[in-house]
Amino acid sequence: MTDTAAAHELAQVNLARLKYPLDAPQLKDFVDGLDPVNAVADASDGFRWRLQSTSGNATGVPVLGDPWLIVNMSVWRDTKALTAFMYRGRHRELLARRREFFEHVEEAMTALWWVPAGHRPTVAEAEDRLLHLRAHGPTAYAFTLRAPFEPGEEPAVRESA
Repeated sequence: MTDTAAAHELAQVNLARLKYPLDAPQLKDFVDGLDPVNAVADASDGFRWRLQSTSGNATGVPVLGDPWLIVNMSVWRDTKALTAFMYRGRHRELLARRREFFEHVEEAMTALWWVPAGHRPTVAEAEDRLLHLRAHGPTAYAFTLRAPFEPGEEPAVRESA
């Protein structure tokens, strides 16, 4: 790992628009899977932090002023650590069923960005990054797994169009 990479960690935000209220029977499998999936994330190699309320998850944390949106935000060592978690086990199973639980949304609902090691992003910071990605596409300020940027490419200030 380079000095630049070691000085940075990968932040991610992922939003989902619920099809039903969280207490609806149609979301039982999703809700029942939150604690086990979060426990696996917490124990994963490269995991650094995740947003959570007193419930242990972030489903009640408001985001973008939309009560039907739920937020997942976490920090990882790098993209390899994040993807290793995302595509295995119970998370993979629930990810495969996402259309049962969440509305299909055309606009970007996930954004990645590099933060200084030890930084824990706020929801406002995540909203800003996601909205920037929606407006400008992938940049060093906010990107996707399909269009990644390296930690050293992070701009000192927010990029504009």
